[in-house]
Amino acid sequence: MIYEDEACKMKFFLTVVGMLLIVEGVPYFLSPENMKRFLAQIHEIPNDKLRFMGLAAMLLGAFIVYLGAR
Repeated sequence: MIYEDEACKMKFFLTVVGMLLIVEGVPYFLSPENMKRFLAQIHEIPNDKLRFMGLAAMLLGAFIVYLGAR
C-alpha cells in the first residue's frame, strides 16, 4: 500500500523529470541547426574542461535543489 506521502514524493519526482525533459528539449526544438553544430564542435573541447563543466552544472543543480527544499 502506498501512503499519501509516498505518492506525493513520486508525483513530485515525475514532475521534476518531466520539467527536465522539457528544458533539455527546448534547444533541439528551437534551433536544431545550432544544436548539430554545437554537438559537432564538442569533440574539440578537452576532457578535463568537459568534466569541470559537468561538475559545475551538478553543483549548481544541487544548490538549486537545496534552495527549493528549504
